[in-house]
Amino acid sequence: MPIALTFFWGFLFSIGVAVSGMTQPTKVVGFLNFLGDWDPSLVLVMGGAVTTYFILSRFTLKRDKPITGEKFQLPTRVDIDGRLIAGAALFGIGWGMGGYCPGPALASLVTLDTNIMIFVLSMSMGMYVYGTLDSRFTSEPDGGAGALEPPVIAIRQGI
Repeated sequence: MPIALTFFWGFLFSIGVAVSGMTQPTKVVGFLNFLGDWDPSLVLVMGGAVTTYFILSRFTLKRDKPITGEKFQLPTRVDIDGRLIAGAALFGIGWGMGGYCPGPALASLVTLDTNIMIFVLSMSMGMYVYGTLDSRFTSEPDGGAGALEPPVIAIRQGI
């Protein structure tokens, strides 16, 4: 994919995340605060994203190949194992503690906020350590990435 197109999609994503307010950790923490002042707005943002993906993926995957690539790269694994559960738990804990998901954190870097920079640096270091350790203990070429994507596979198979 040309670098300009990659930048454009990343920029568009950043604008969407910023407009929806998801770059504010208070939104995430408010969503996770079920016993206090619960903020359901994150459900609406996620619902909009899932609905958009569900509709557009049906059209996109009917094509022979993607617009900017040679072939679709779909996950092949559909099993739920301990690694997936542990990874999801760590992601959720980090999200709840930091109030940032990786995408909104990267979009928020433009604010030059020290807390965001520390979060992104910590996240990057964690990804590096995981990549280094995982490559030593697995024989899978992608390290098992994308282990759970049944809707995509089902759509591609016409189910």
